[in-house]
Amino acid sequence: MNGSRVFAAITLVLAVALVAGCGRKSNLDTPYQAQVDARKEAEKTGGPMPPEPQKPRNDKPFILDPLL
Repeated sequence: MNGSRVFAAITLVLAVALVAGCGRKSNLDTPYQAQVDARKEAEKTGGPMPPEPQKPRNDKPFILDPLL
């Protein structure tokens, strides 16, 4: 019984690792870009227009940025 439990645990860990590796990998949208995209989509569909997005300020580097 002990061997089958180890096999089941290893199988479960491998299955979780396989599923965790799935997904879409691309750049993240900034809040500004998301607002611009929402505005373009509203223009296409004729829905209510979201407010005009403001340009972002100059980005200040954060101390942990090199780690990301």
